[in-house]
Amino acid sequence: MTRQLFRILIFLVICIALVLVYRSLSRYSLEEVTDSLSQIPLSRIVSGFGCVLASYVCLSLFDWLGLKYVGKPQSYPRAALASFCALSIGHNVGGAALSSGAVRYRFYTRWGLTGDEVAKVILFCGATVLLGLSMLAGLALILMPPTGETILQLEPWPRFWLGIAFLAYPVAYVLASLRWRPPLKFRSFRMEMPTTGMCLAQIAVGTVNFGFVAAALHQLLSPFTDAGYLQVASAYVTATIAAMLSHVPGGLGVLEATMLVLLPAGASIGALVAFRVLYYFVPLLIGGPLFLLTEILARRNGPKNEEVSGKAAHQA
Repeated sequence: MTRQLFRILIFLVICIALVLVYRSLSRYSLEEVTDSLSQIPLSRIVSGFGCVLASYVCLSLFDWLGLKYVGKPQSYPRAALASFCALSIGHNVGGAALSSGAVRYRFYTRWGLTGDEVAKVILFCGATVLLGLSMLAGLALILMPPTGETILQLEPWPRFWLGIAFLAYPVAYVLASLRWRPPLKFRSFRMEMPTTGMCLAQIAVGTVNFGFVAAALHQLLSPFTDAGYLQVASAYVTATIAAMLSHVPGGLGVLEATMLVLLPAGASIGALVAFRVLYYFVPLLIGGPLFLLTEILARRNGPKNEEVSGKAAHQA
């Protein structure tokens, strides 16, 4: 009964994602989209997409580390398969616990993880996201030249202290692993603090991931604005936080609106449309069918689910 409910949930998640893709793109005519893209040099689109690919590699390391953290390590191809399928859908639908979490559950339970262990992997990945956002925001605000414009038009010193505030979270996270490791408890659920090495790995891979995302956005925006990488990075972090707080599926409209407010007026919506296509829609068009394929193969092979998942991971 539980498996049937999850199949229904996953089917609904994919349908919602497809509807959201249609609704987002339907706001623009084909001519508008092609005109916007034509203003971006092919070299910038290619380099931007390269940064997107690098980001998804980093995201796969979130899951790979999380599986090691819960004591159920898997080969990298397996972790990458589960991560890509989950996030290609979750990024568009929103609500990680409901969308990408459900997809992860389907993979990980076939590989021997319990429900509590799957929840720990999801929380571990969520913490890595917050650590990466905090580090990138702090570094961007502190390292930005004093004369550079930035979010909220802050003066250099307020900007510096805001950057320090963002960096406080990852620093406190590492210190907690060194000196004091209280487990997170909720009824029978218990989640231990990761080791110091694991904490540092989370911070590193999380920061590099969002650094690549900001780099992709910077490449696509460069034909329309003189904004530097650090300015785009700080604006992107702010827009991402706004999208997360809004709970809008995939941050549709929120990300674009926030970026247009924070960046100079010369920034074009065309670059943001291109970014959404490259970072959200292209992965969904690959990850959605790939996930359905793994479900079909797993259902057809029954007891051989684990072998099938491993083969699908290497083929992906």
